[in-house]
Amino acid sequence: MHAYDQEQARFNMIEQQIRPWDVLDQQVLDTMANMPRDLFVPEGLQYLAYADTEIPIGHGHHMMAPKIEARLLQALAIRPTDTVLEIGTGSGYLSACMSQLAKQVHSVDIHDDFSLRAQSHFKQLGLDNIILYQEDASQGWGNEGRYDAIAITASMPEYHQGFEQSLAIGGRLFVITGLAPVMEATLITRLNENDFARQFLFETCIEALDGLLPARQFTL
Repeated sequence: MHAYDQEQARFNMIEQQIRPWDVLDQQVLDTMANMPRDLFVPEGLQYLAYADTEIPIGHGHHMMAPKIEARLLQALAIRPTDTVLEIGTGSGYLSACMSQLAKQVHSVDIHDDFSLRAQSHFKQLGLDNIILYQEDASQGWGNEGRYDAIAITASMPEYHQGFEQSLAIGGRLFVITGLAPVMEATLITRLNENDFARQFLFETCIEALDGLLPARQFTL
């Protein structure tokens, strides 16, 4: 795409896909309007970068449709002082968006090629507040303390409490649970040490978390 085409495609994505899906948070809209999603799409698929569709990225995984990514970002209500955990770096697009909203993003993926590719894109964009890890985080992640927001970018057949224990008080967790063809996106908020509130957001269907590998850290 030419620069003008990219700008027009991002505008169309916001106005035709994201706003109609009840995403009205201006910070989220501005972040997605300014982030070059086409940079994170695999070679040869740039023409799909701003389309209302999932995009294959390898290992049986896909970039979420833009409207799902937008609903995730809006639900988490990320603040400039927040430290965010992302389970499933994938293409790195969501990591990049969250880095514009948060103080710092820790992103974990089992596939080293995903992490390395994302790292390259972050360097190209000058994003220096993202720390990448390679590890199996399918049962939870607590290596770096508690987080203000956690985004799980692949589904879980059944929810377990390994992730919510990594939330700070007042922290928010976005998760999709269930089996195809219908899964539920849920926002979990930690009220205190023992209590959590759960809010159903919408129905969708995405692939599940996978893998088992020892930890490696990628330094930008």
